[in-house]
Amino acid sequence: MSTASPRPGRPGRPPRLSRAEIVTTARRIVDEEGVGKLTMRRLAKELGSTPMALYHHVRDKEELLLLLLEDFAGRAARPRLPADPRERLLAAATAMRDLLAQCPWLVEVLTADDLLAPSALWFVEHVVDAAVECGLTPEQAVGAYRSIWYYTAGELVVRATAARRRATDTRPTYRDRVFADLDPASLPRLAALGPRWAELTAEDTYATGLRALVDGLLPHRGTVRGTDGE
Repeated sequence: MSTASPRPGRPGRPPRLSRAEIVTTARRIVDEEGVGKLTMRRLAKELGSTPMALYHHVRDKEELLLLLLEDFAGRAARPRLPADPRERLLAAATAMRDLLAQCPWLVEVLTADDLLAPSALWFVEHVVDAAVECGLTPEQAVGAYRSIWYYTAGELVVRATAARRRATDTRPTYRDRVFADLDPASLPRLAALGPRWAELTAEDTYATGLRALVDGLLPHRGTVRGTDGE
């Protein structure tokens, strides 16, 4: 007696999709291969569906990226911040950097400067609010936040790019070869540092740089900065 095999589904009918499944699969693609590899066609293929079926849940790639940003930011822990406004600003900026460092592709999306996750504005709120409490006007506080963001994003982009390069090619970089053969007569300081340049520039100096930047942005204690920043 033969055993009946399960009846196949209707031919040509894609599986029912959920937004959670779409976000999870899209996140896997960008984690493994980067934002550039995420397309609606590629995502549909990974889900065993069709691009047309995806459009019932997500309008386009931009909306998909917004969903990814909000999903990540919504699940991120929010640290307890110090009461002192200067230390609170530093702690909020550092927490933002540590969060973004977990997913380098986030920085690539955010540096376009038009997409953001509303849940992540918690960090921005505390940076701006702390800057105002330190004596900046609201307008200056926004400028201070932008300077901190540029510094943070730049640091993360450089480190992520260097890490990808090292992961795919173990040969000495062009920079390594140049620094190994500098002329001490024309570049004495760099020639002396050349053998240690890669080691020194690989150090994590974010905290030191952030404190120096914040010291320059905020008024000294006991002074009030005018609207022109003086």
